[in-house]
Amino acid sequence: PAQTQALKLKRSRISPDIETPSRPNFMMFAASAISLLSALLVSPVVANTTAVAAITSAAVAVARPIVTIPLDKQYVPVVRNDKIVSYKTAYFGKVFLGLPAQQSFTVVFDTGSGHLFLPSSRCETETCLKHNRYNRTSSLSAVDVDHEGRQVLANATQRDQVNIAYGTGEVTGAFVRETICMGDHSGDLETEASKECVRIRVITATELTKEPFNTFQFDGVLGLGLASLAVDPEFSFFGQLSKLNSLPEDRFGYFLSRTDSVPSEISFGGHDSRRMATELEWVPVHKPELGFWQIKVLSVSVAGEALPLCEDGECTAIADTGTSLIGAPRQVSQRLHWLLARKVPDNPSEIDCRTFPGPDLVFELEGGVNVTVGPEDYSRATAMRVLQSKTNSSQVICRASLLPVDGDEVLGPKAWILGEPLLRKYYSAYDWARSRIGFADSVQPTAEEVSEGKYTHRVVGAPPPEPPTPTVVYI
Repeated sequence: PAQTQALKLKRSRISPDIETPSRPNFMMFAASAISLLSALLVSPVVANTTAVAAITSAAVAVARPIVTIPLDKQYVPVVRNDKIVSYKTAYFGKVFLGLPAQQSFTVVFDTGSGHLFLPSSRCETETCLKHNRYNRTSSLSAVDVDHEGRQVLANATQRDQVNIAYGTGEVTGAFVRETICMGDHSGDLETEASKECVRIRVITATELTKEPFNTFQFDGVLGLGLASLAVDPEFSFFGQLSKLNSLPEDRFGYFLSRTDSVPSEISFGGHDSRRMATELEWVPVHKPELGFWQIKVLSVSVAGEALPLCEDGECTAIADTGTSLIGAPRQVSQRLHWLLARKVPDNPSEIDCRTFPGPDLVFELEGGVNVTVGPEDYSRATAMRVLQSKTNSSQVICRASLLPVDGDEVLGPKAWILGEPLLRKYYSAYDWARSRIGFADSVQPTAEEVSEGKYTHRVVGAPPPEPPTPTVVYI
């Protein structure tokens, strides 16, 4: 997620269909997007309860070290009229499931959702075959469960399934209770492994829609929304990690790198001060009972001009690691585009608009915290060349890349999305225990870090280094 054009943003909920003898009992998880995701009976392997207990039982009183996971990055081109006009991006890192031999998967760590899903080995569609698939029968720690967490017996003839509806795709699958680790603990049956491991309920997908899962290389999505965004606490990865393991701090931190030479990172159990130029400034979560990392927005301004939309104090914003753009309420998005557009002199044949000056977009948040997004972050790299046929003149224009947000009954009509552009400029920390978000100016990698080249992360589909040529529009 995102990341994948904003994968989701709406509280998950269960609504059972009427069960009939001819079909399984289906469950529906509804998770709508701001813009970027017959049941088969599986004979369950009897869980090795001794091994499972050895791995996950001890909530040791000793403080755990911070675990930092490097993130791979993928660029996916957005094509208009046979020309690449921009790129969507996704960031994803590795997690490991099952015991004793752990299975490796890449997931988007998504603050805008509350569950973990992965493709199942039972899914043999073209889309699923492009990803690593979870093999239930290879894990001794897996337990098949229904939607209420009760173990499914080996002789059961029906299985609950779920359908997760994202704005850009859908996932259908069943439930399993499984051990998930942030590092590879294959063959490790000692309690020491519980430092990085926890048991949660996982959705194993038997169906994935082609969009967006055909395009992006990550295997699944791991939701990091607040506890109430999950339909049951056992679905919440960080909720269970916080509850069962003694973390130094019940928080996680998120860093986006400006250079592909050094990976972006997510840290669990605290924040990474190496990536911060200033102290964290904290903003309380607004209505944490909704489950979103949502904060109050007191005003939004461009070049000192405040937008009337937020004058009544009803604007909010979601800090969403699963969204690759800044999301603006639809009713103000056109005005915002006009305010952020810039005319480029001298009619250049090539230009990267992220390097061309422009006004700042400033969010005034609750608690006296201001965050600013500049043209280097909100701009679409490719400019637009407007050709006027009557005068045979042209003008090059740099534009912002914004995501129109449609309001709903949960988030309201004035919800903004603070996605990748803002999270790249600021290191963000998510305090689970105190329901607050911290922002600090991020410290980008030093030249020494870049030159060392010691990182093993992947970058997929990186655009060419040359400045893009403007797209042409005739009027």
